[in-house]
Amino acid sequence: MKLGLMSAALPDLSLPELIDWSAGNGFEMLELACWPIGKSDRRYSGVTHVDVAALTQAKASQIQALVTDAGLTISSLAYYPNPMHPNSEHRAAVHDHLRKVILAAEMLGVPIVGTFVGREKDKNPNENFEHFGEVWTPLVQFAGEHGIKIAIENCPMLFSYDEWPGGNNLAISPVAWRRMFEIIPDKNFGLNLDPSHLLWQFIDAQRVVHDFKDRIFHVHAKDLRIDLEGLYQNGILSAGMGWQIPRLPGLGQVNWPAFISALYEVGYDYVLSIEHEDRAFEGTEDLVKRGFLIARDVLKPYLH
Repeated sequence: MKLGLMSAALPDLSLPELIDWSAGNGFEMLELACWPIGKSDRRYSGVTHVDVAALTQAKASQIQALVTDAGLTISSLAYYPNPMHPNSEHRAAVHDHLRKVILAAEMLGVPIVGTFVGREKDKNPNENFEHFGEVWTPLVQFAGEHGIKIAIENCPMLFSYDEWPGGNNLAISPVAWRRMFEIIPDKNFGLNLDPSHLLWQFIDAQRVVHDFKDRIFHVHAKDLRIDLEGLYQNGILSAGMGWQIPRLPGLGQVNWPAFISALYEVGYDYVLSIEHEDRAFEGTEDLVKRGFLIARDVLKPYLH
């Protein structure tokens, strides 16, 4: 298993700078942000370390050379929008860009694209699943035709009342994943598993690893602290509002030895990609880098 990082927390670094810093600080894989240039609708989105719209095979070969010469590997390309957005024009633009990310992954020799399923937040899960297959079957098939796996992150995308009541991602729990894979059983359709989003939903992360071992393509390393005062004040029906606090690995409540042990037990041997969304280590580039190094030192002893 190798240690990686998700690049969205370092938006001001050029790709060569990101590669140099990562290689010089003990990271082995990069999950590269690929949003459309200048289009951001939330924290840690809108970051572009690979401009897929302008990528050519010649540019892809240059990127491959930079990464390889530094002793790194690209674990995945990252684009996390809402592909099931209720606005048809917005949804079409998202699908168009997602296809470009898939084609870029093919050109770069990267096996995985990480994204969200999306959701219409004002509809219940059953209503969303009524058109899930219609939205996602052609995207998964397109990826398969180009030799790319789609790894769906399990973040509920429910952090503010702008995303209330259902959040902007349907793929948040075992019952949802089983339904997804029943509708689209394609073997290139799986998970980018993040244990922090399981913790605040009181879902057993180790059991998830065992139950969905064949569908885990990529793993995010992010931690979370449950603020008990916030939970007391808001209650569990607030769906995490006011009491789920993203932290760096080692600074929250995820049991990393147990989680990583479960990954080893089922034969997962790819990447732990640190996703940095810890507000205590934001504000300056140096603080963000310090956060990544703290997470590195927590996780690295378990990875060989």
